[in-house]
Formats: sequence, structure tokens, C-alpha cells
Amino acid sequence: MDRPLLFLDVDGPLNPYAAQPERRPVGYTTLRVPRSDAHPDDTGFARRRRPLRVWLNPAHGPALLGLGFELCWATTWMDEANRWIAPVLGLPDLPYVDFGDVLLKERPDGLHWKTEPLVAYAQGRPFVWVDDETSELDRAHVAAHHRAPGLVHHVNPRLGLRDDDFRALADFAGSLTARQVAENDVPARPSVG
Repeated sequence: MDRPLLFLDVDGPLNPYAAQPERRPVGYTTLRVPRSDAHPDDTGFARRRRPLRVWLNPAHGPALLGLGFELCWATTWMDEANRWIAPVLGLPDLPYVDFGDVLLKERPDGLHWKTEPLVAYAQGRPFVWVDDETSELDRAHVAAHHRAPGLVHHVNPRLGLRDDDFRALADFAGSLTARQVAENDVPARPSVG
């Protein structure tokens, strides 16, 4: 069995963009990304304006790597996350979900536009999706349409990833190991985190 996937959104979980704008959170560093290089704005096009302020905590990279997941970007930054975000966090280049035509397209049924592409990308592998825009509707969709365990984990965009979030991710990974042992699917790997 492959390691479970951890789909990472940038803005919200890694970049607590909704924190007080004049107060960089403790442990975070400020990155200024030219808007022409940054992810698209709400119209779907990057615009040349003031640089985008991004707060990142370099300690998050080693903590994420230590959880035992296969990390994958699930963000409007797509591959640009490897250029701008990964180096600050000490992460290697990661695969990313190419959202193509659904990028930022609101759905009339209220399901988040990332939900179906992430379920499709996972191809039946266990996964965690860390995002600040998820809802109960997304959790229900994953439970109904994904044949493996899936956790849709909401992160407060004012706070970003915190210790309790990392515990929830580690607990999910640990539950998979316990389930594998109970079902004799594959030999258990030591729990990390």
C-alpha cells in the first residue's frame, strides 16, 4: 500500500492570510511574491499590483515531512508553490493537482470546486485534504464517493496550521496503520509524528 496522500492548500493552512495584517504571527517569515508570478486572483488572472504578502512558518516543512504522508499541492498556486512556497518551508518539489478548467469555478450545488478533482487524483488511496474553505458538503461527498479513508480537515485562515492540526493529521495516519494491522492488509509501518 502506498503512503496516504496529504493534499495541501497554501493560503489559509500554510499562509494565515486572514490574521491581523499588521501582525506577523510568531515563527513566521514574510515572503513578497510579485502578483504576475503569484496564483490567480478571484477573476482567474494574475495581475500586476503590489506584491502578494505571504506568511510562512519554516518549521511546518519538517513537521509535514515527518507525518509519513506523500505530500501534494492542492492549491491555486499549483506548480508555483514549488517555486515560492516549498523553498521557504524546506520542502522538495512536490506533485500538484492541476485543476485545469475547474480552477476557481464555483459550483451551483455548493460543493467546493477542488473536491471532485482531489477524489479523482487520489484514485482510491487514503488521503487528507487540508484547506480553509471546506464544508460539511465536501466531507459528505468524500465519504460517499471515495472508497478509501479520507479526512477533510478545515484550518482556520486566521491561525494557519497549529499543533492540534498536526495531531489530527498524525492520528489519521496512525488510524490507517492500525486498520492495516487489524485487516492484515500489509505489514504496519512505524507511526511517525
